[in-house]
Amino acid sequence: MFTSVLMIEKALTSADVEFVSTLHGDEPVAFHVLLQPRGEQADRLLRAIDDVALGELEEATHEGDTPEGKDAAALGRQALEVSLTALRAAGSEAEGRLVEDHPLDALRTLVDEAGADEVIVLTDPHYVEEFFHRDWASRARHKVGVPVLKLFSHSKA
Repeated sequence: MFTSVLMIEKALTSADVEFVSTLHGDEPVAFHVLLQPRGEQADRLLRAIDDVALGELEEATHEGDTPEGKDAAALGRQALEVSLTALRAAGSEAEGRLVEDHPLDALRTLVDEAGADEVIVLTDPHYVEEFFHRDWASRARHKVGVPVLKLFSHSKA
């Protein structure tokens, strides 16, 4: 069985689930999902710049509405459960956890614990971080010791 650590920031869509669960053809995959609630991983200015870069000016003006702290954690737990249920329904094994501390430290720990074959980082585009190679995938490539695949989510949450 192939073991993937899947790092996400929101609930997986059905298109996302189909995409990641079919990456390895018919080989069974066990997913260890690590979810970083959106309100926790980047500051509002960077998210607003990403929204502007995507032409989503209305979204940029509402970045202050993004839940943070306990509210973000509650939404994160719900998004994690939705994602795990969808992966299992697609025939994959799936377990997961929320990020409680630094995302890359949590990622490295989970890769080691799970004996992962790969890391898949599935997020919305984060142009500022990607340009400066400060996004999760770019930084993880130097930390985890397994291949890291960067994918973009199929729709906005």
